[in-house]
Formats: sequence, C-alpha cells, structure tokens
Amino acid sequence: MALADSTRGLPNGGGGGGGSGSSSSSAEPPLFPDIVELNVGGQVYVTRRCTVVSVPDSLLWRMFTQQQPQELARDSKGRFFLDRDGFLFRYILDYLRDLQLVLPDYFPERSRLQREAEYFELPELVRRLGAPQQPGPGPPPPHSRRGVLKDGSLGDELQPLGYSETEPHEGASAGAPSPTLELASRSPSGGAAGPLLTPSQSLDGSRRSGYITIGYRGSYTIGRDAQADAKFRRVARITVCGKTSLAKEVFGDTLNESRDPDRPPERYTSRYYLKFNFLEQAFDKLSESGFHMVACSSTGTCAFASSTDQSEDKIWTSYTEYVFCRE
Repeated sequence: MALADSTRGLPNGGGGGGGSGSSSSSAEPPLFPDIVELNVGGQVYVTRRCTVVSVPDSLLWRMFTQQQPQELARDSKGRFFLDRDGFLFRYILDYLRDLQLVLPDYFPERSRLQREAEYFELPELVRRLGAPQQPGPGPPPPHSRRGVLKDGSLGDELQPLGYSETEPHEGASAGAPSPTLELASRSPSGGAAGPLLTPSQSLDGSRRSGYITIGYRGSYTIGRDAQADAKFRRVARITVCGKTSLAKEVFGDTLNESRDPDRPPERYTSRYYLKFNFLEQAFDKLSESGFHMVACSSTGTCAFASSTDQSEDKIWTSYTEYVFCRE
C-alpha cells in the first residue's frame, strides 16, 4: 500500500513500472523561457532567447546556455540584470538580431560602444567599430544649408543668407555667383568676408558662438504672516537647452544625455539635464567657457497648505530659466 501511495504523485499518473517512473522524473523543463526580459543599467529589453545566444562563445551565449537561471543576477521583478550602459545596449541587441552594424549619423559614442562590445565578447563587432570610418558625403548643396526663411525665421535645410531663386541674368556664365550671393559673402565694410559661417562658428574657427538656456523647477514654503524664513527645497534637476555640440563642450561628462542620446551635434535639444544640482556650478562652467548671462525669466504659482500647528503656509512653485550667450 505504501508503494501504491507513493507512485500516485508521479507525473502522468505514475501508473507504470519503475522504469517509466524513472524516465518521467528525468524529463526536465527548459532552463530559460523562449522570451527573456533583460534589465540593462535600468533599461528594460524584451527579446527572444535565440537572439541573445546568436553569437557562440560570447558573454550572453555563456549566460543563457552554460549557466542555470538561479545563478544569474535578477532585479526586483525577476528580470535578468546586467550592470552595463542600458542605452548603448540597444545597438548590441540590434547587432545580435542580424549580425549587421547600423549606427545613426553623427554617432558620438562609437568608442564607448566598442568598449561595450569588448565586454560582451563580440570580436566581429569590435573589429567593425575599430575600423576606419568611411568618409561621409560632401557638404550639402547651397539650398540645403542653414539659413533664413522669407519670414525671417531660422531653420535647418533652408536657403543660406542672401540666397536668391531668381534666374541668372542674361549673358551671365553658368558658374558665376549671383549678385545676391556675392553681396552676402561680403562684410558690411565692403570687403570680402570669406565663406558663410554657421551660427555656431566664429571667424577664427576656434570657438563657436551661440546660446544655452538652463532652467530649474523649485519650491519653497513661507508662513502666512511672512515673518519666518522661507524653507527652500533642493533643486531636483537642472535642464539644458541649446545646440548639442555647445552643451557637450561646456558641460562635458557632467551632462546627462540619456533622454536624447542620438542627437546630432548641429541640432538643438531641450531634453538634456545636468548630473549635479548646484546652479552656481553650472554658472561657473558657463563662465569658464566664455558665456555671459543675457536674460532671465521666472514663473510661479502659489497655494496654501495646512501645517502641523494648524496654521496655513504658502507653498510657492516656480520655474526659472537663465539664458547665456557667447559671441
């Protein structure tokens, strides 16, 4: 009777002999699911297991073929955790899907991505990232350079300053510049001013001009009678708006680009923020780079809140922006 009771709990009913019970108990479920969730530096990726093991002898291949699931680090939600750059891992995963390297234009993180490829032990990707880059296309034609619209607004892929769509005068050679372009290439004093400059270039080419706006949201509490000192809360985040190349030049490694990682250097962004929370430190960096403040604006709202001593306090919430310029 004891033997019958013990076999009752075996898989598939346990009605067979000892041999069948042994074979059924030896059958094990697959170690890893077909769909795996990865937490790479706080960024979550969901992919197929066959994708992460597509390159034999790589780090991910060993993790998901040679190790047990319980041996791998996991986050609080059970996802497999990798303490690496979560934003660059998107390119690692793209490479694992079809073994092709496709990067966006103006990709400034090539050396960092090569370091990630070395960590994940992808020698072919390391080789491709270390190969000399193919020269890109030449400068864009005049009609696609930065310029001014007819209504006076700036924009990308527009006509340059002084460009005219009028037909060339009769008798003029095909290669001769139009009078409007010739006028635009001269300085106000009448002398030749050289080639047209983009708004971020200076005449000597050593320093770029432009604007950078930094902003922050803050709140502070003050008593209803305005007699007590204001209690200012810590600045949560300092945002940076402006041209990508200028922001990286001024703030360097203290600039957090995680919200807009692939922005080309000559485009503008309003999604960067700083890794520190001290306005004075931001001011010092801007001053050291030759910027000076030209404008400041602030908006705010006020609300009343009951405090512990049954009195009402004013809670002010404000957003302040500082505009800096380098000529």
